[in-house]
Amino acid sequence: MRLLTIIIFLQISLLNVFGQVTKTDQSNKQKSRPKIGLVLSGGGARGFAHIGVLKVLEENRIPVDYIAGASMGGLVGSLYATGKSPDEMEKLVATLNWDKLLRGSSSNDKLTYRGKQDERNLPGRLLLKGKNIKSLKFPNSVNPGHEIGLVIDNIFLPYSKIGNFDNLPIPFRTVGTDLLNAETVVLKSGSLQQSLRATMAVPAVFAPVEIDGKILADGGILNNIPTDVVKDMGADIILVVNIETQLGDRSSLDNLIGILGQTFFVATVENSRRSLRQADIIIAPNLKDFTSSSFTNGKAIIQLGYEGANEKISILKGLSLSETDWQAHLAARRQRELPDTLQTIEFLAVEGAESSKDRQIVRNKLSEQYNNKTIDKSRIENDLNELTGTRKFDSLGYETTTENSKEGLLIRVYDTKERTEIKTNLELGLEVNNTDSDTTNFNGRGRLTIFDFGGYGSEWRSDFSIGSKTLLSTEYFRPINESKFFVAPNALYQNRKVGFYTDGDKISEYSFETSKIGLDLGYSINGDSEIRFGYQIGKQSVSRRIGDPLLPNLSGRLSVASLGFEYDGADAAQIPTRGIRSSSSINYYFDAPGADYGFAQAETSFKGIVPISERYFGFAFASGGTSFGKTAPTLQQFTVGGLFNVGGYGSEEFRGSNTLRGGVGFLRKTYALPSFIGSKLYLGGWYEGGSSFEKFGEARYRQSVTGGVLTETPFGPIFVGGSFAEGGRRKLYFSLGRFF
Repeated sequence: MRLLTIIIFLQISLLNVFGQVTKTDQSNKQKSRPKIGLVLSGGGARGFAHIGVLKVLEENRIPVDYIAGASMGGLVGSLYATGKSPDEMEKLVATLNWDKLLRGSSSNDKLTYRGKQDERNLPGRLLLKGKNIKSLKFPNSVNPGHEIGLVIDNIFLPYSKIGNFDNLPIPFRTVGTDLLNAETVVLKSGSLQQSLRATMAVPAVFAPVEIDGKILADGGILNNIPTDVVKDMGADIILVVNIETQLGDRSSLDNLIGILGQTFFVATVENSRRSLRQADIIIAPNLKDFTSSSFTNGKAIIQLGYEGANEKISILKGLSLSETDWQAHLAARRQRELPDTLQTIEFLAVEGAESSKDRQIVRNKLSEQYNNKTIDKSRIENDLNELTGTRKFDSLGYETTTENSKEGLLIRVYDTKERTEIKTNLELGLEVNNTDSDTTNFNGRGRLTIFDFGGYGSEWRSDFSIGSKTLLSTEYFRPINESKFFVAPNALYQNRKVGFYTDGDKISEYSFETSKIGLDLGYSINGDSEIRFGYQIGKQSVSRRIGDPLLPNLSGRLSVASLGFEYDGADAAQIPTRGIRSSSSINYYFDAPGADYGFAQAETSFKGIVPISERYFGFAFASGGTSFGKTAPTLQQFTVGGLFNVGGYGSEEFRGSNTLRGGVGFLRKTYALPSFIGSKLYLGGWYEGGSSFEKFGEARYRQSVTGGVLTETPFGPIFVGGSFAEGGRRKLYFSLGRFF
């Protein structure tokens, strides 16, 4: 191969020396020159280096006649094959929101209200899915690939109907791995978008893609450097850009992660070596400081690709065309490019949905909006995000199609048959927080949801908690005639520990126990809010566990009617950077332990956060409650004390029939943590004050300042910090679980 390269180098150099020929002779030489095939290997974010290599090729007028790529190499290769310049690709890498694209769930603002409840309920949850409770198992990926798939659909929409990938401006191939037959599948025709989703489907990270009955995953598993593919396309010279992670040295084997990583590379390296033996020129940029997940380092990785290609420039220049031939080459490519013209849609088609009901849901959402209207990519993507937010679909895509000379919009459902059969979810998680220096609450929590139980759109949701708090609750949510109105019979048992204080010292602990059943009637206003009216009946009791008897034991009947409104407009479930959450309710207690009279209570709360700059975010929160002049019994009292509730004091240290509380603060985004640890790290601080009291004129206002470090991890948000209050009062906090 090296001898062939030298011969070609000399041949093309001689052609350049004797380039003063007629225009016809130049054309003949252009046609007779060796065909160059470019092979781009997979490697996640390291694949951005391919863009730097392409810059060098273009700067030196080196033509590419065929492209084959795997995984990220397939994506970069397809961009170049469809006419995108390296500069356009670099700009795309810089502008994409990689956190959003790699997120495993729908954006919070696209979820239904019940979906938002699920996301907030158990942060960092372990999720199992199945047809029923007996068949529960882990899902096939942490990310269905919906968000990044929409980016692919958007970019390549003009080529939806290309059919054969040889018809692209540069003939192109990518590869997938057939997970059932353990073989490489060369993707050379059909849907370009679907093929790219398949080659990008990293096992366990992105969901596999079904094409022609084959379940396909990342093409790099078996053929990460597809030199054989580009050779079969007709390439005379094979130029490989290898961005694979290389085998580690002895020092990399001194820990579990290193052993696992080295084992994976050992299992695949022989395939890569075999592929590289077919290469004439190999460019291997030095990417040792970056991993496959370094998506925020695009600019630096592109530069390393540029430098790596320039190290081989003496060889590469032998492939250069004259300026005249280069312009002719570019002109021929441009003639094959398709303009990004937005077509008028005459019909809607749906493919991939297993059930007629799912197809009808898509049609009901989209048909009227796009019939005889020009394609609006942003609107389509918004609608598809809202459809995945219903949790009926994991991944959707869009293309254009033609039928009977009419232009249509094709919605592709990427969920496999097995996914559509899933009706049961089990979520498991942990909640840890310290209420005092010597008291830590630890709860193992879970939520079991059975979808479409007794009717399409219904949910049977059951929650449980074991540990410091015992909880078992269940609710059957049933829409009325598929409208926004619903009924929700429910039941709950709860037993929680509550501390009581004297002069700042916790001197006793009581158990608050509640058992009740009820029925709610409600209306789902939109994806952000709902309103409910309900009635519950049951039993409540208060009993001393340890310490001094500060109040008598209580037990009695509970009977309450309620009207509530909930709103969630935050942009993220756990650590939002923009939006508002609010809750308001009014309750009338006909019966309650410790009260020989009926009484009403009203309560409202508000939390809001706004970006101040790229790194700073300001937030505010407030709440209030009243018993309208009546004395509330123990179980219905409002409380102050604890994290985000005047944090310098003990949890629920102050109690009363009325309450007012509020605060303001900030978060400062510092830097991104490694992906296996968490996401962004924030420094935060806030001031808060409030009081619980019997009469407004007797309220004692208490103040507190809190600060600490906050990050979102695979296990949920973690906060470590402390609070300071008047009189030298202070608290240290560690919290794993819901934060904002």
